[in-house]
Amino acid sequence: MNKLVQLRPQAGARKKRKRLGCGDASGHGGTSTKGHKGQKARTGGKIPAWFEGGQMPLQRRVPKRGFTSVSKIECQVVNLDRLSKLGAGVEVTPESLYEKRIVRNRRRPIKILGTGEISIPLKVRVHAISKTAREKLERAGGSVELIN
Repeated sequence: MNKLVQLRPQAGARKKRKRLGCGDASGHGGTSTKGHKGQKARTGGKIPAWFEGGQMPLQRRVPKRGFTSVSKIECQVVNLDRLSKLGAGVEVTPESLYEKRIVRNRRRPIKILGTGEISIPLKVRVHAISKTAREKLERAGGSVELIN
Protein backbone atom coordinates (compact mmCIF):
# COMPACT_ATOMS: atom_id res chain seq x y z
CA MET A 1 0.00 0.00 0.00
CA ASN A 2 1.26 3.49 -0.90
CA LYS A 3 1.92 6.18 1.63
CA LEU A 4 0.28 9.58 1.33
CA VAL A 5 3.60 11.26 0.50
CA GLN A 6 4.14 8.88 -2.40
CA LEU A 7 0.94 9.92 -4.25
CA ARG A 8 1.69 11.64 -7.56
CA PRO A 9 -0.47 12.59 -10.54
CA GLN A 10 -0.25 10.21 -13.50
CA ALA A 11 2.48 10.83 -16.03
CA GLY A 12 1.29 13.42 -18.55
CA ALA A 13 -1.64 14.55 -16.41
CA ARG A 14 0.01 17.84 -15.45
CA LYS A 15 1.55 20.12 -18.05
CA LYS A 16 4.42 22.50 -17.29
CA ARG A 17 3.52 26.17 -17.75
CA LYS A 18 5.15 28.19 -20.52
CA ARG A 19 7.91 30.35 -19.07
CA LEU A 20 7.75 33.17 -21.55
CA GLY A 21 10.50 35.73 -22.01
CA CYS A 22 13.09 33.69 -20.10
CA GLY A 23 15.60 33.32 -22.92
CA ASP A 24 16.31 30.54 -25.41
CA ALA A 25 16.87 27.94 -22.69
CA SER A 26 13.18 28.00 -21.76
CA GLY A 27 12.25 26.71 -25.20
CA HIS A 28 10.06 29.79 -25.71
CA GLY A 29 12.75 32.42 -26.13
CA GLY A 30 13.10 35.06 -28.82
CA THR A 31 9.51 35.73 -29.78
CA SER A 32 7.86 34.11 -26.72
CA THR A 33 5.70 31.80 -28.91
CA LYS A 34 4.07 34.79 -30.66
CA GLY A 35 5.74 34.46 -34.06
CA HIS A 36 7.36 37.39 -35.84
CA LYS A 37 5.85 40.90 -35.87
CA GLY A 38 2.22 41.56 -36.72
CA GLN A 39 -0.68 42.80 -34.60
CA LYS A 40 -1.00 39.61 -32.57
CA ALA A 41 2.66 39.77 -31.53
CA ARG A 42 2.27 43.27 -30.07
CA THR A 43 1.23 44.31 -26.59
CA GLY A 44 -2.52 44.87 -26.47
CA GLY A 45 -2.85 43.46 -29.99
CA LYS A 46 -6.20 41.79 -29.48
CA ILE A 47 -8.72 41.42 -32.29
CA PRO A 48 -12.40 41.23 -31.26
CA ALA A 49 -14.23 37.97 -32.03
CA TRP A 50 -16.67 39.73 -34.41
CA PHE A 51 -13.94 41.40 -36.51
CA GLU A 52 -13.94 40.12 -40.10
CA GLY A 53 -10.60 41.41 -41.31
CA GLY A 54 -11.92 44.76 -42.48
CA GLN A 55 -14.61 43.45 -44.82
CA MET A 56 -18.16 44.70 -44.30
CA PRO A 57 -19.42 42.87 -41.16
CA LEU A 58 -22.29 40.43 -41.45
CA GLN A 59 -24.69 42.45 -39.30
CA ARG A 60 -24.21 45.41 -41.68
CA ARG A 61 -24.46 43.36 -44.90
CA VAL A 62 -27.81 41.76 -44.03
CA PRO A 63 -30.88 43.89 -44.82
CA LYS A 64 -32.93 45.08 -41.89
CA ARG A 65 -36.72 44.90 -41.97
CA GLY A 66 -39.49 45.75 -39.55
CA PHE A 67 -39.11 46.80 -35.96
CA THR A 68 -39.84 45.64 -32.43
CA SER A 69 -42.41 47.75 -30.65
CA VAL A 70 -41.32 48.84 -27.20
CA SER A 71 -44.87 49.22 -25.92
CA LYS A 72 -46.19 45.85 -27.14
CA ILE A 73 -47.79 43.78 -24.37
CA GLU A 74 -47.36 40.08 -25.04
CA CYS A 75 -50.07 38.00 -23.38
CA GLN A 76 -50.00 34.34 -22.46
CA VAL A 77 -52.83 32.63 -24.30
CA VAL A 78 -55.11 30.05 -22.69
CA ASN A 79 -57.94 28.44 -24.65
CA LEU A 80 -61.32 27.46 -23.21
CA ASP A 81 -60.76 23.75 -23.82
CA ARG A 82 -57.82 23.88 -21.34
CA LEU A 83 -60.03 25.58 -18.74
CA SER A 84 -62.82 22.99 -19.16
CA LYS A 85 -60.47 20.33 -17.71
CA LEU A 86 -60.16 22.22 -14.38
CA GLY A 87 -63.53 21.18 -12.95
CA ALA A 88 -66.75 22.95 -11.97
CA GLY A 89 -66.82 25.88 -9.57
CA VAL A 90 -63.07 26.51 -9.72
CA GLU A 91 -61.90 30.13 -9.54
CA VAL A 92 -59.48 30.75 -12.40
CA THR A 93 -56.79 33.31 -11.48
CA PRO A 94 -53.25 33.92 -12.78
CA GLU A 95 -51.89 32.24 -9.63
CA SER A 96 -54.06 29.12 -10.03
CA LEU A 97 -53.14 28.82 -13.73
CA TYR A 98 -49.45 29.10 -12.84
CA GLU A 99 -49.73 26.46 -10.11
CA LYS A 100 -51.47 24.05 -12.49
CA ARG A 101 -48.73 24.78 -15.09
CA ILE A 102 -51.15 26.05 -17.70
CA VAL A 103 -49.13 29.27 -17.99
CA ARG A 104 -45.36 29.52 -17.65
CA ASN A 105 -44.81 33.06 -16.43
CA ARG A 106 -46.38 34.56 -13.32
CA ARG A 107 -45.81 38.20 -14.34
CA ARG A 108 -46.99 38.28 -17.96
CA PRO A 109 -50.70 39.07 -18.52
CA ILE A 110 -53.11 36.24 -19.43
CA LYS A 111 -55.72 36.29 -22.19
CA ILE A 112 -58.48 33.68 -22.56
CA LEU A 113 -59.41 32.74 -26.13
CA GLY A 114 -62.57 30.99 -27.31
CA THR A 115 -61.17 27.83 -28.93
CA GLY A 116 -63.05 24.77 -27.73
CA GLU A 117 -66.27 24.32 -25.78
CA ILE A 118 -66.99 24.70 -22.08
CA SER A 119 -70.00 23.35 -20.18
CA ILE A 120 -69.00 23.97 -16.55
CA PRO A 121 -69.48 27.26 -14.67
CA LEU A 122 -66.16 28.96 -13.85
CA LYS A 123 -65.32 32.22 -12.11
CA VAL A 124 -62.55 33.73 -14.23
CA ARG A 125 -60.25 36.61 -13.15
CA VAL A 126 -57.77 37.41 -15.94
CA HIS A 127 -56.23 40.41 -17.71
CA ALA A 128 -58.02 40.00 -21.08
CA ILE A 129 -60.63 37.78 -22.73
CA SER A 130 -61.92 37.48 -26.27
CA LYS A 131 -65.55 38.19 -27.15
CA THR A 132 -66.36 34.57 -28.06
CA ALA A 133 -64.68 33.22 -24.92
CA ARG A 134 -66.72 35.60 -22.73
CA GLU A 135 -69.97 34.55 -24.47
CA LYS A 136 -69.22 30.82 -24.06
CA LEU A 137 -68.26 31.22 -20.39
CA GLU A 138 -71.39 33.21 -19.52
CA ARG A 139 -73.59 30.76 -21.47
CA ALA A 140 -72.14 27.96 -19.30
CA GLY A 141 -73.08 29.90 -16.15
CA GLY A 142 -69.66 31.33 -15.33
CA SER A 143 -68.54 34.89 -14.66
CA VAL A 144 -65.69 37.04 -15.96
CA GLU A 145 -63.76 39.71 -14.07
CA LEU A 146 -60.92 41.67 -15.69
CA ILE A 147 -57.75 42.55 -13.77
CA ASN A 148 -55.69 45.63 -14.58
